[in-house]
Amino acid sequence: MARATGSTGTAGKLVISANNGNDGKDCPAIDAIATPNDDSSASRQDVSLTAILPTLTIIGCGKVGKTLARLWKARQIFQLYDVLNRSDSSAQQACEFIGDGRAVTSFAALRPTDIYLIAASDDHIPACCAALAATGKLNPNSIVFHCSGALSSLALSAAAEQGAAVASIHPIRSFADPQQVVADFAGTYCGSEGDPAALAVLTQAFDAIGARCVAIQRDNKVVYHAAAVFASNYLVTLIDVARQAYVEAGLPADVALQLIAPLLTESAANAFRLGPATALTGPIARGDTATVTRQHAALQEWNPEVAALYSQFAVLTQQLAQKKT
Repeated sequence: MARATGSTGTAGKLVISANNGNDGKDCPAIDAIATPNDDSSASRQDVSLTAILPTLTIIGCGKVGKTLARLWKARQIFQLYDVLNRSDSSAQQACEFIGDGRAVTSFAALRPTDIYLIAASDDHIPACCAALAATGKLNPNSIVFHCSGALSSLALSAAAEQGAAVASIHPIRSFADPQQVVADFAGTYCGSEGDPAALAVLTQAFDAIGARCVAIQRDNKVVYHAAAVFASNYLVTLIDVARQAYVEAGLPADVALQLIAPLLTESAANAFRLGPATALTGPIARGDTATVTRQHAALQEWNPEVAALYSQFAVLTQQLAQKKT
């Protein structure tokens, strides 16, 4: 395990300890230290342990940032230095949740660190990176990364221009309840791309808290994120479309949802167990084109937008049916 020396650490050569088991705050404005209890041997032991850990600073520490930091602290992966948010209160709250770190509200107050996580919202990541680069604290030994699903590591070009190794590692899950995510993070898949030197360190850090890092293509990061939108957001929209159609047929809305639930859960379970093509059922899978035509005509009369959606899904479903074994 390499000794952490702030900005003098070596990107790609930091060794993570083996004894381990979008959302964020917006870019802080461009200017409370938690004092450890040093009067015990346990505290002195903690200091000796953290002295050899790679150091981490978090910029824009919202739900994602504080969740990851708390997991890393529990596994003694990083020594948390600074937590930079726009307000002192939010930075302090993040430090309290993590159980470590120094709350700051300006880039000028940041101490040199081995690794910087920019966990601000997507729109603010490039600006935060530019502000960090402007401090002069980055060098070829630095690592800068973000956890956005929509942005690639190219959003950190300002840091790369200072010689830092950059990366993007996106945990594929919701962070609505950080406390719950801390409890069941193990097994979370993370889409990762970036400089090899950064990934060599960060992949170890995520593996240490139970993540499953999978490599993705940087140039297709937007399509990668769209996949999550299909699997999550648009699925909810489809449930609502089905609900509306049942209601149009005379069913109460609450009953409609009860009818949808088993269809959805059984179809999803079959798709994951058998594969989408094998799990496909319904008129298109049976080759019942007459039923498809009648349904489309009825939907067109009721709701042209839903009919257009049905038509497009029919095309894609026909292609899937052709793969059926």
